[in-house]
Amino acid sequence: MSTTQLTAGFLPLLDSVLLVLAREKGFAEEEGLDLALFRETSWANIRDRAALGHFDIAQMLAPMPLAASLGLTPLAMPMIAPVVLGLGNNAITVSDALWQAMAGQGAPGNLDPALTGAALAKVVKASPRKLRFGVVHQTSSHNYELRYWLSASGIMPDRDIEIVVLPPPLLPDALGSGGIDGYCVGEPWNSIGVDTKGGHIATVKALIWQSSPDKVLGMRATWAEEHPDLVAAIIRAVYRAGLWCADPANHDEAAAIMAGTPYLNSSPEIVGRALTGMLDIGAGVLQQVPDYYVPHASAANFPWKSHAMWYYAQMVRWGEVAASPGNADIAVACFRPDLYRAALAPLGAALPLDDFKTDGTHAQPYDTPAENGPLLMGADRFFDGGVFDPAALDDYIASQSIVR
Repeated sequence: MSTTQLTAGFLPLLDSVLLVLAREKGFAEEEGLDLALFRETSWANIRDRAALGHFDIAQMLAPMPLAASLGLTPLAMPMIAPVVLGLGNNAITVSDALWQAMAGQGAPGNLDPALTGAALAKVVKASPRKLRFGVVHQTSSHNYELRYWLSASGIMPDRDIEIVVLPPPLLPDALGSGGIDGYCVGEPWNSIGVDTKGGHIATVKALIWQSSPDKVLGMRATWAEEHPDLVAAIIRAVYRAGLWCADPANHDEAAAIMAGTPYLNSSPEIVGRALTGMLDIGAGVLQQVPDYYVPHASAANFPWKSHAMWYYAQMVRWGEVAASPGNADIAVACFRPDLYRAALAPLGAALPLDDFKTDGTHAQPYDTPAENGPLLMGADRFFDGGVFDPAALDDYIASQSIVR
């Protein structure tokens, strides 16, 4: 069967796994694609090379297509995300010294974001210097969820602590050298920080905002318009990779593939932690984290327009873009559930009927209306009890206004 080459950029992170499996397990080839993967060193490189057309598609931070479309990047242009590469996968890791200080202020050591955040707030208040945390990019899920956690815990980012940007693979070394006191990143770099730099995982994305997206498959909007068949083919390949990866019987093989030199260049044991949710959170303490990384369940690959709106709301909150109906429309247009549905309809997949959903109201799994459904969704609470209703965007933004 003849194939069409598709070039894809990715970073060495666990949640590039669906792109990697699409290639390594033959799902892309079965869709007529010769998927060529190119490992990059930073999100800035991914952003710029995707904009220049060096990559047809790329693993991207979920807010990155929004930032490009809203003119917040050096090479601004409309970009879209027609499929999500899973839910969760991030954690916040701190140095041993900071963790000991937090434990002394009541941090329980069970990843609870509210109690851990309260302990950090006491440490920050008593610290003779401003603590420094690292994130992987300014317009990243990591930056926004770290800021959300800090501010809900009574810590004002920028005023009370410093936030700096470093590529994911450099964060453990920066922690070990004392250049930063903590960081928010995806696996395997939290586990590597624990294993090699004495770090401690303080809390995780899956508890800060349950069932929340982190990475997407992004592309230039003009390229997608010119190649609808290729877009549909890669959506199907990623979806099938997610279904395969979700089977616990395949976790060992997936970890072995991802641990290889072309991808994470790490040990299968460390890589496998995120797939199973069994984390060493520090000093050999093991904790099972439900839904730490979700590759398929809970409509994990569906690009909810409401999730794009939440990221837009954070961009407004932190002064990166002005609130306006026009900017909101641009942000919403970046996530493309219409392309997702069209690509997967032939597979008989369960497809949500709505493009928007309210987050923060479900403490337990629930059914959502879906074609070929219903579709079981995971809990979606924010740790501070917040609710995001996309129909009340302006009210939500106003509720999160910053007092500096």
